[in-house]
Amino acid sequence: MKTIGIIGGIGPEATVGYYRLLIAGYRRRRPDGGLPPIVIDSIDMHRMLALLGADDRTAAIDLLAAEVARLARAGADVALLASNTPHIVFDELQERSPLPLISIVEATCAAARRLQLDRLGLVGTALVMGGRLYPDVFSRADIAVHVPEADEQEWVHAAYMRELVNGLVVPATRDRLLEIVGAMQRHHDIQALILGGTDLSIMFSTDEVNGIPLLDTTRIHVDAALDAALRPG
Repeated sequence: MKTIGIIGGIGPEATVGYYRLLIAGYRRRRPDGGLPPIVIDSIDMHRMLALLGADDRTAAIDLLAAEVARLARAGADVALLASNTPHIVFDELQERSPLPLISIVEATCAAARRLQLDRLGLVGTALVMGGRLYPDVFSRADIAVHVPEADEQEWVHAAYMRELVNGLVVPATRDRLLEIVGAMQRHHDIQALILGGTDLSIMFSTDEVNGIPLLDTTRIHVDAALDAALRPG
């Protein structure tokens, strides 16, 4: 099996989730009692978000490229970013990476195609909801991606950074988020919801909300990483 490298800390709770899911997923596929080889490099989430928020793509790419190189020196064979937001610079980072990188967006798009979906809702950080990250990739597969209204996006982002990145699940926050999802269902007839923030996984214990499937990008990303690591060659 190839060694999986993770750039984590973005945020810490999501990184812990990746580690647990990778182990559980490996054991399902290889029930021999073994454990997958994993290298984790934890970086400063706030520094990365500040660079991306300021649209300093060059500095953000430099930061992430240095960390991918660190994973390569530590023995990783494939790598991933344990966060949706830094995928804003994924294409440029992949060009500089000494390792194959596994895209959370491409993996989620592939999952949506398998389910034959063409109208999706998306929640995540402000940069994910307000940018072209998901629409640009999904439009190539003729899949429409809808986001909450501008004021709702602000609310989701604030709750995300205040609570979820710190591992907090507040029932009132979950209820409000479900109201926002309901509005997207009424206005856009979405068929599923993309959890476009890896920390959002801790908020939901089911595979659907409001009667529609969840596309949990963390779990989808983990499955894609295990596919790559277990693939011969």
